[in-house]
Amino acid sequence: MDERNFQLFLEEKKTKKDTVNKFLSKLRAYEIYLLKESLDLDTVNPKKLVEYTEYLTSKNDDSVLDFLIAILSYANYSKRYDFITETIDIVESYNAMDTLYTRIAEVHGEKTRDEIFKDLVIPPLGVHPEKKPDFTKTIMRRMKDIIGKESLIELLSPCLHGRPPDDIEGDKKLLAELGIDGFLLKKHQDMIKRLEKHRDDGTLEFAQKVDDEVINFIKNNQMFGSGIRKNDLIYISKIPYQTKKFLNAKDDKLKKFYLCYCPWVRGALKEGTDDQLSNSFCHCSAGWYKLYWDQIFEQSVKVKPVKSALNNDTECTFTVHIPDNIIRKN
Repeated sequence: MDERNFQLFLEEKKTKKDTVNKFLSKLRAYEIYLLKESLDLDTVNPKKLVEYTEYLTSKNDDSVLDFLIAILSYANYSKRYDFITETIDIVESYNAMDTLYTRIAEVHGEKTRDEIFKDLVIPPLGVHPEKKPDFTKTIMRRMKDIIGKESLIELLSPCLHGRPPDDIEGDKKLLAELGIDGFLLKKHQDMIKRLEKHRDDGTLEFAQKVDDEVINFIKNNQMFGSGIRKNDLIYISKIPYQTKKFLNAKDDKLKKFYLCYCPWVRGALKEGTDDQLSNSFCHCSAGWYKLYWDQIFEQSVKVKPVKSALNNDTECTFTVHIPDNIIRKN
């Protein structure tokens, strides 16, 4: 590890001294772990990152998140962006089942929650993401049996992991200026500009690298990212989690695996056991869009998954119902 220059990098970003020391401590510990294979941070394959996080969880170490944040900082400093992809694989939606645990108790009571989670341990942050779907299979089966499908969907619909802050006020202003169709087109155009900048800078769009093939694929379908309106519905498709790998995959199992963002189901798609998972789980992803559109339209809206990997589709598409008063206004 280029410790001195990394420290200078953090100091230039005005990182607090305690945080700098924490990052360095976590990364030094990782390098000690890597010594057994004569590796260090600058030579290790990022795909081996999960071996260390699993080691930490086996030791009941509660500092996995601190370590992963340190790795993300070092990846940005060293421009080893593959570390970012691997870190996101591990950390994405890590708190979703904890949220579900709390939400079930709030809505249906602790007795029902305890019945659903009986003898189960939520996989902690740090375990290999592809080990998580077995937990999801059991939880979804029990929820359906104990509280029913409709209640299950109601619990998932607000989204289990939330979303980063959006420029809600800016987007509401843009919507008022352009109308729904113009707004959706502008958002798609802005996304393409962002992707082109990632391509030119060599940086990542969330967890993936971007090249011309990826940009052209997304550019040719406005449903990606922003959506298109058909009557009173907006149809929105998620950009595949790993678009390049999705486009080059030779079979549908891998296409679905590279399409899906959710570590609580992705491994089952890869191994072909997704038929044991209810496609109702995709209402969590629908909720990710609902969190945004509820704010944009200033009222609760219906968002539904219409195509998904768990429905044996090779696209992930949702409908957003536009409220009548918004339709009349636009």
